[in-house]
Amino acid sequence: MAKARAMFAAEFFWPARSLLTGEISGNGGLLNASEFSAVTFVDRGCRLCARPLRDYYGAETDCVLCQGKPPVWDQARAAVVYYQISRPLILGLKYGGQRGALPIMANWMVQAARDLLVETDWLVPVPLHYTRLVKRGFNQAVWLAQPVATSAGTKLCIDGLVRSRATASQGGKTGKQRQQNVAGAFHVRPAKRRRLQRSVVTLVDDVLTTGSTVAACAGALKKAGVRKVNVLVFARVVTDKHNPI
Repeated sequence: MAKARAMFAAEFFWPARSLLTGEISGNGGLLNASEFSAVTFVDRGCRLCARPLRDYYGAETDCVLCQGKPPVWDQARAAVVYYQISRPLILGLKYGGQRGALPIMANWMVQAARDLLVETDWLVPVPLHYTRLVKRGFNQAVWLAQPVATSAGTKLCIDGLVRSRATASQGGKTGKQRQQNVAGAFHVRPAKRRRLQRSVVTLVDDVLTTGSTVAACAGALKKAGVRKVNVLVFARVVTDKHNPI
């Protein structure tokens, strides 16, 4: 009863506010009802690239692009589409260091990837180059991976991958330019190589766009002897060039 009274008092004096508008949410959540209803979840996605599918034929469905050219990694899952509600959550986390949305973001990621997390031996966040890490002060992929690991009961290897070469921002680049930008930029930390060999690794990042960055990471992991590499992101970018089925 004491705990219930304390929670009631906290809600009365400090009511939950929307992460997007700062206004009282009215439902005790981090998003109000209209904001939550506007979230586009990836509940029907290609099992290889997490691109939303227009038609759905079962859990093993691959999109047309992946049927023609499968990705380097094995499977991918995304919680939401990068649009409207998800965009400010990601930008606030990535560039503003706003951690208030982490619990809900991580929860959605776990819900989207339960089948992958069951078989995962290690969660490995996509790393930043140390110069960018020093400048930004944090790695948003690590911030996402930590609550996902806690919720799913999965082991976390924060420094399994190293970004050995500073790369320009991927923003505004074409798919080919993105591939060239990150080519050879990642390797498995020697001290973690034995730990990760013959294991199933799930890469964690905030957004999946063309897949160039996670492809470079997956290639480095498989070269080091990782048996299987999956990908888990909070949001999937869907453009006109990447039409769903």
